[in-house]
Amino acid sequence: MFRNGRGGRAVALVLLTLFTLGPAAGCVRGEGDVLNISGSSTVLPVVTAAAEAYQEINPGLKVGVQGGGSSAGIEAAITGASQIGTSSRDLKGNETEQGLYDTVIAIDAIAIIINPANKVSRLSKKQVKDIFTGKTTNWKEVGGQDLPIVLINRDEASGTREAFYRKALDESAFSKDAVVQPGSGQVRSIVGSTPAAIGYMSLGYVTKDVKVIEYDGAVPNKTTLKKGTYKLQRQLHFFTKGKPTGDAKAFTDFMLSDYVQSTIVSVEFMPVTAIGQK
Repeated sequence: MFRNGRGGRAVALVLLTLFTLGPAAGCVRGEGDVLNISGSSTVLPVVTAAAEAYQEINPGLKVGVQGGGSSAGIEAAITGASQIGTSSRDLKGNETEQGLYDTVIAIDAIAIIINPANKVSRLSKKQVKDIFTGKTTNWKEVGGQDLPIVLINRDEASGTREAFYRKALDESAFSKDAVVQPGSGQVRSIVGSTPAAIGYMSLGYVTKDVKVIEYDGAVPNKTTLKKGTYKLQRQLHFFTKGKPTGDAKAFTDFMLSDYVQSTIVSVEFMPVTAIGQK
């Protein structure tokens, strides 16, 4: 997924971190120290890469990183099953009353994707909303070929689905005719192989197998995210039970370091340091 070589990056990271992070690099640990992180599949790749680098400079610490979805990550942070719960959505409902502390680690765009053979190149917010709620069912209604639209949706554990539901659908119900998939990889695979399909995913997961279209006058990229003109953007989170302490704090600080933000996070997302939300 990552376009930069991890090996070279990790070596450079070690050298640079020795100069910039001082105390973390020199930390003395005992056997069996573990930091558990779980949650969002969107956040998983960058956290995994950061954890690999972090363990190189903290060899006594095992950083266990797992997916499971944003809801599972938030629940793990609440119960203490994980010291850090990752999420691609904000807290909702009674989650806001559980004493979780929010650290934003990146800004992401939700891209609308279609098959590369589809000639449609842009859709308004209303058109997207009508498609995903089932009011528009054929591509010819939005300037495309006379083909029934094949909707691809994410399952209810997905933070991406939750964010899309709120921002693109204004909390209107998804069409029940959509094909529901558990992960971004499955969505990309189906859209890439089905001429009439449409789906959505984190911009970080987009490959040449699918086509990203303009949404409501803007394409998703780092420029439109920074300007705020691309409306389907969201924050990616670390949630901890109260302010992070110990290993959770050290790893959170590492995630927000200029080096990790510029060499790992920026490959897929907009660093929070770039727009002043750190």
